[in-house]
Amino acid sequence: MTTLHLEHTGHDTHHHGPGCGHCAVRHGDHLDYAHDGHLHREHEGHWDECEPAGHAVHEGHEHVHHDECGHAQVRHGDHVDYLHDGHRHAEHGDHWDDH
Repeated sequence: MTTLHLEHTGHDTHHHGPGCGHCAVRHGDHLDYAHDGHLHREHEGHWDECEPAGHAVHEGHEHVHHDECGHAQVRHGDHVDYLHDGHRHAEHGDHWDDH
């Protein structure tokens, strides 16, 4: 699965980093920051929307996430992603997607 390269314009007044107040999520070789229902990553002097460019089912994900499951939750658009084992999972129909 690839990630779309969509620059998040108008994001120059706030700089994400330790202590910025937004949830940081490890994503491959960088950190995404959850902010206003979006995930942002720093990229060559600007901020990108960090969104998957496809549908990737998380196979073998038998754990059901919910409010009391113990995993961190990140509001992401119209749903909640759960941080689990270095991945972001989102419920999608009868399965979980791996972001």
